[in-house]
Amino acid sequence: MPRSRLLWLYRLRRLPSRLWRVMRSRQVPALDKLLFVAAVALYWVLPDLLPFFPIDDITVTGFAANWFVNAMERKYGNGVRRSR
Repeated sequence: MPRSRLLWLYRLRRLPSRLWRVMRSRQVPALDKLLFVAAVALYWVLPDLLPFFPIDDITVTGFAANWFVNAMERKYGNGVRRSR
């Protein structure tokens, strides 16, 4: 398997713990967290392209979570990331 695909799979597997760490971080303002949660919640509640088929909701939530975590880690640096 190519290295880039392995890296993508590793990041996907680590996404829930990275999201949890960002949401619990005191360095990330509550407004940023609220905007992420509100956007995802609105996407789940409002009518969408494939009603009664949650795969698109799960996919969009995953992409949004990945974007949010990467943005917050870039913006707030090592305070959000796990120290090794």
